[in-house]
Amino acid sequence: MNRENAEKIITEYLKPVFGFALKRCKSIHDAEDLSQDIILKAYRALLLRDDIEDAGKFIWTIAHNALANYYRDASKNALGISLDMIAEAEDPSDLFSDDADAEAVKRLQSEIAYLSKLQRRIVIAYYYENRKQADIADELGIPLGTVKWHLFEAKKELKRGMEKMRESNELKFNPVKFSYIGLNGSVGKRSPGEILKSALSQNICYDVRNEAKTVGQIADDLGVSPVYIEGEIENLEEYGLLTKKKDGYIVNFLIEEPTEELLTVQDKMYKKAAEVFANELFDELTASGILDDPAIICTHTDEELTMLSNNRGDRNFILWTLVPFIAALSGEKMIDEKIAFEEVATRRPDGGHNIIRASVMPTVMNLPPDYVYMNNWCGPMWNSFDKNILWQIISEWSGNSTSVGFTYPEESKRVLSLFSCLNEGGVLSKEDYAWLAERGLIKFCENDVGLKSSWQFVWLADTKIKDRLLSIGDKIKEKHKAEFDALKAPYVKKAIETLPAHLKKMKEYEMQFIFYADGWFLLHCITTLLTNGKLKLPPTEQKKSLMTLIYPQ
Repeated sequence: MNRENAEKIITEYLKPVFGFALKRCKSIHDAEDLSQDIILKAYRALLLRDDIEDAGKFIWTIAHNALANYYRDASKNALGISLDMIAEAEDPSDLFSDDADAEAVKRLQSEIAYLSKLQRRIVIAYYYENRKQADIADELGIPLGTVKWHLFEAKKELKRGMEKMRESNELKFNPVKFSYIGLNGSVGKRSPGEILKSALSQNICYDVRNEAKTVGQIADDLGVSPVYIEGEIENLEEYGLLTKKKDGYIVNFLIEEPTEELLTVQDKMYKKAAEVFANELFDELTASGILDDPAIICTHTDEELTMLSNNRGDRNFILWTLVPFIAALSGEKMIDEKIAFEEVATRRPDGGHNIIRASVMPTVMNLPPDYVYMNNWCGPMWNSFDKNILWQIISEWSGNSTSVGFTYPEESKRVLSLFSCLNEGGVLSKEDYAWLAERGLIKFCENDVGLKSSWQFVWLADTKIKDRLLSIGDKIKEKHKAEFDALKAPYVKKAIETLPAHLKKMKEYEMQFIFYADGWFLLHCITTLLTNGKLKLPPTEQKKSLMTLIYPQ
């Protein structure tokens, strides 16, 4: 048969042959090898013979012979077919002598590899991300019919069900959904939410939370073929979220599955500690006169800024920032840091150095009516540049426009750079002013006289005022240390009990900082003061720069 006709026939059978292999092999790599062997040897046979009446029957004969060899020889070192006219070769390209045939071999190999990756992407997008077939086709730049073909080929592997079913804490079929994904440490170029974006990756990690499992075991637990999870597992291992253990994988970040009992104990602990600390701190700050110290600078104004404006921000706005700041940084000398960050953090290939953490919440929760929920909370976050540090919390009460992701550290450095420039007599461009104003960090007006600006957050002029503020918190924490330790002990014990052995050390590291740079403690301090009326809800104009502080290093 001439080359043109042989290539036309083989191209027609590329997809069906790959589908045949994919459904019968234990891994996507085996499916690629098997389909490649079938296609290349069928192509060679077509070139050698002119007496083939039914090309389809001939190709499927080769396919079934190759499959039989695959089943007989698990190592797959000698895949082949029992046709006398086909010579055996270590490299399939060795079957072909001239350059044109060799080029055809390379093209066929590339197309087979493309099919495997494409089908994996389509199946994940359709079954796990609930994407529409038309949208998948548009995104991948392929015909809708191609998407439908791949889904048809995969249907038998996936039709065992799409219902969530967990018994005895063992995942039988996905999906579970992480209710929270965050980190402790420095973010890299990829945020945890981006790495764990898909439902498939979350379920793979959850499945190996308690023990190491092979790819096949994970696939069985999720109810899918191994071919659809191999790529995800490789990516998760590359970014340090999974660790290879012998021939299996186990999760390498905190996945917490809190119980009603644990959350209730946690809530009571924080309520009692915040009731003591936040009230004493608030009373001391407002009675001591320190809020009038000129080194605490706040020119936030809710009014239209004029060239004659010389406003000082109201005390409520200042306290919204100083209370959580002091709660987070005071008493650091009392922390018994037995476990160092380096011992439990992971360095990731995108430059991140952190502990990633996620939560899976029970479907039904009967928590106390006054339980305090953490809604849209992120922080405390701090980034340094030049001589200053930007400290910030984003919460349900703030309207911060800055997205918290891998761009946040760079945006923080820009804020600090512009802050230093303006305060040292430099000149900012209108674009810089607009960028700061968009984030609620500055207000400015311009007329014939010139440009007047006003920073819309709290900043501390020197380290002396920072130390004075923190010393107030130090004294309160020292005074109640025994009480706080007693409150913490039962929670720490129960929290550790809910985790598998290999994750306990990560959690123990984090619990060293309870009542310090601890988002839950800061949230409860704010909630306590709102509940008893000492703090007032901020007006809309103040929300973007709420709980934002700049202070010298």
